[in-house]
Amino acid sequence: MVSESSPQILVSNPFPAKKQNDMASTDQERWQRVKNRLRSELGEDVFTSWFARMELDGVEKGAVRLSVPTRFLRNWIQSHYSEKVLSNWQAEDSSITRLELSVRSATMRPVAIKPRAAETAVPAREPHEALLNGADARANGGVPFMSMHEALGGSPLDPRLSFDSFIVGRSNTLAHAAARQVAASRRGDQLMFNPLYIHAGVGLGKTHLLQAITWTGNGSDRKVLYLTAERFMYGFVSALRSQTTLAFKEAVRAIDVLIIDDLQFLQGRSTQAEFCHTLNALIDAGRQVVIASDRPPADLESLDDRVRSRLAGGLVVEIGSLGEELRLEILKSRIAAACIHHPGFEVPTSVLAFIAKSVTHNGRDLEGAVNRLLAHNKLTGQPVTLEMAEREMRDLIRPAEPKRVRIEDIQRVVARQYNVSRADLLSSRRTANVVRPRQVAMYLAKILTLRSLPEIGRRFGGRDHTTVLHAVRKIETLAGNDSALADEIETLKRLLQD
Repeated sequence: MVSESSPQILVSNPFPAKKQNDMASTDQERWQRVKNRLRSELGEDVFTSWFARMELDGVEKGAVRLSVPTRFLRNWIQSHYSEKVLSNWQAEDSSITRLELSVRSATMRPVAIKPRAAETAVPAREPHEALLNGADARANGGVPFMSMHEALGGSPLDPRLSFDSFIVGRSNTLAHAAARQVAASRRGDQLMFNPLYIHAGVGLGKTHLLQAITWTGNGSDRKVLYLTAERFMYGFVSALRSQTTLAFKEAVRAIDVLIIDDLQFLQGRSTQAEFCHTLNALIDAGRQVVIASDRPPADLESLDDRVRSRLAGGLVVEIGSLGEELRLEILKSRIAAACIHHPGFEVPTSVLAFIAKSVTHNGRDLEGAVNRLLAHNKLTGQPVTLEMAEREMRDLIRPAEPKRVRIEDIQRVVARQYNVSRADLLSSRRTANVVRPRQVAMYLAKILTLRSLPEIGRRFGGRDHTTVLHAVRKIETLAGNDSALADEIETLKRLLQD
């Protein structure tokens, strides 16, 4: 709430343009002194971000007319710096009583408002502008949760993805409990898991948990922001282009709970650097960070070592594949939800059992299976039968995916097989009983994982990629001439893939 004594600003069309040589030279001199004061008080970075493109259009009848090129700049200045600008003008001319701030390209009718009044509406804007303006709009208790989340620049939310609709099973119990704990925390509470990092394959519930945390933020005393990595990148790049990166940083770091989905898609050196700084700033300030990705932090090769280290320092939780019992419960839940809108929709127990046993890939395939049953039932008027389900689900019944092998698993299995320690494999020791197992482990890492040679070298004690390449070629040659070694390697493969 702004006090009655607060200055008023007139947001309007630009007044008829006046060239600087038409304006009183004393006004321009005063404006220059005002700008110098603002630069001195606020610092060069803040001044450059917000006032470098502000122009003086005129001074008359106790009003200073200023203009900026964008609505975003106008809104931000009127929300955060109006009193400071006015007080600096009054130090130059005590007859000044108000500011008239306009957008040079605007076509709006004059509307007299007090500072911050424009924040009650959330006009369409670039992602970084929404994020910045929304930080203050959040304070308006009358704005619905979704409006506030959109005002904060958040990515779209699905109202179905709540904790109530999340089906808990053996593979996701820990992730669900950790997400619940984070969602239940309040400002000032000691954070148990920070950052909370959830990783899993496609369609196993990562996004569901992240959005459930966001929905639980409705009505809490914390500002909760859900962003995809793509949205974060777009907002940062937009801020770079519009020269408002300082405001972008301030706005993101004012969030109480920052939730980032699909971190594996975060690209670009400058964007990753900004994410690293944001991550450190939020955690150091006691703010909660929740992140989801399709792989553990150590496997995010494109990210800086510092980011991977910071992520690994929190709670890292994997959601495993869906077991048959959990798939059956998910199917029952989805069908019950469909029955709310389609009361006559019935699925026999035998059909549910068939789908739970056969459609094993992920939860989205299960959702698709239910949608197919519903479409068949409603569009043809025919009941759901096992024969129909077998016919409709053929393309959803996929061969089981091979087990994803990690470099850590390879190192552990090879070390046990050759009676050495994992530390030996990562060390600089060059004795024969260590060199051969190390080369075998590097070879297996190359053929069983998608990791690059530089990444494999880094995971084996920081070795160069040429060392890994030499090891791979060496083992390939030896295995081709030594049947005993070839058998050992096949045994190791089976141990790793079973």
